[in-house]
Amino acid sequence: MRVLDRERSVASRGYSRWLVPPAALAVHLSIGQAYATSVYKNSLIAHFDTSQTGVGLVFSVAIVMLGLSAAVFGPWVERVGPRTTMFVSAVCWGSGFLVSALGVAAGQLWLVYLGYGVIGGIGLGLGYISPVSTLIKWFPDRPGLATGMAIMGFGGGALVATPVSGRLLAFFDPVYDPGTAGAVASGGALVGMFTVLGLGYFVLMMMGVLLIRVPPEGWVPEGYDPARTAKAPMVTTASVSAANSLRTPQFWLLWTVLFTNVTAGIGILEHASPLIQDFFRDGGGTAVTAVAAGGFVGMLSLFNMAGRFVWSSTSDIIGRKPTYMVYLGAGAVLYALMATVGGGSMLLFVATACLILSFYGGGFATAPAYLRDLFGTYQVGAIHGRLLTAWSAAGVAGPLIVNAFLDAEGEPGTLTQGAYQAPLLTMVGLLVVGFVANLLIRPVSKRFHEPARAGTGAAAGDQGGDTAERTAEGAAPTGDGAVRARGTWLVVSWAIVSVLLLYALFRVLSTAVLLFAG
Repeated sequence: MRVLDRERSVASRGYSRWLVPPAALAVHLSIGQAYATSVYKNSLIAHFDTSQTGVGLVFSVAIVMLGLSAAVFGPWVERVGPRTTMFVSAVCWGSGFLVSALGVAAGQLWLVYLGYGVIGGIGLGLGYISPVSTLIKWFPDRPGLATGMAIMGFGGGALVATPVSGRLLAFFDPVYDPGTAGAVASGGALVGMFTVLGLGYFVLMMMGVLLIRVPPEGWVPEGYDPARTAKAPMVTTASVSAANSLRTPQFWLLWTVLFTNVTAGIGILEHASPLIQDFFRDGGGTAVTAVAAGGFVGMLSLFNMAGRFVWSSTSDIIGRKPTYMVYLGAGAVLYALMATVGGGSMLLFVATACLILSFYGGGFATAPAYLRDLFGTYQVGAIHGRLLTAWSAAGVAGPLIVNAFLDAEGEPGTLTQGAYQAPLLTMVGLLVVGFVANLLIRPVSKRFHEPARAGTGAAAGDQGGDTAERTAEGAAPTGDGAVRARGTWLVVSWAIVSVLLLYALFRVLSTAVLLFAG
């Protein structure tokens, strides 16, 4: 399929870089569904007559495959370009749902592991890194804004998928009520939901495949001066290969930073609903109803999504290193406040938790821009893929730390604020470790830099300058018709992703208001 070749995805003159963010959002809004699996978890448990652990492993396998595929295929992503990678991601992610539907229909749980966990997990990893690395090359003047736009979609994808999944289950099983706690949908409803989601996500991701372009070699945005950027602290115009990045202390320090920040965020995210109910438990009862706890979860989701854009964009102004000092330093203070006095005020508790989750989301979105500052754009996608193994490790460590402490304190539904002090203060210690690691990060030594030619230009290392210029002029027509077509796509693509994000925002706010309305 020549249309997927990197040479045919080099942008022509006049191509608007603002077509790239909706392409990235189309992919991230789709794969963000990974955080919405709780909607149908009980239904899968009942259908397969298995345990929570048995079904929970499906999600765990997917996250592990995300990290592994991003790390292993990162160099391939840089070599073949974003269009091929995003197409493969769409095929894997969509077919993963279809294989899972087959597994439900056949009563074979291992097919769900294979479909959603392994095949879908590969789609997750490829879909996560490719649009991000492309955006960084289109927005060298505002890399934090660019990565924030894309990774915000990953947080928003879960907010869209949660109500949509519930409504699909109700459509295929009229007896099922998504508003009832513990409700279980039929196997047929699960098959229908997985099938519709798989096909729907494939179509949405294909919009991203068709829109995505890489900038021609040597391209820079109007008014951007690379020399001015080179003078900024911690920012380089040189390049480091993915292989060499692993030899630098900067990579492993940033790996530690991301690991500690994500582990701490998961400490709240995984236990959000029981956490707020237990903190305000008096004797055998709690002042927070299950409905209000759902509102709390909605607020955390909103701040998780918003933090990805707001904090990452802020890092363009104050720098990546100071931004992570806020995530880790202020996060440690907030965790300490929650552990000691959080149960004394609902407003204080909710405010600290929401800020912590904004740091959690912001940490994901700022990491690619931090990598670009330290290692350049040459193979930033491959380096980002290897860094995401910190996410996989944190996804295992975070729940283990919290659950180990809570299991020693008593049964769920009987815990109080005191039971959470040890795990929360442990998170404080982790964040302090991350804070120190961030302080130690310095510019990468010149001995790790690639020869000047390898780091030149936005698409460097993949094609020669003459080829790039010829492709840039001939890849697509540049007449009035082409300009009008681009304008139409600009409006349509932004409209589609904006509607999805606004729907997510509406759903979150309508649920979150229940927290204070009781």
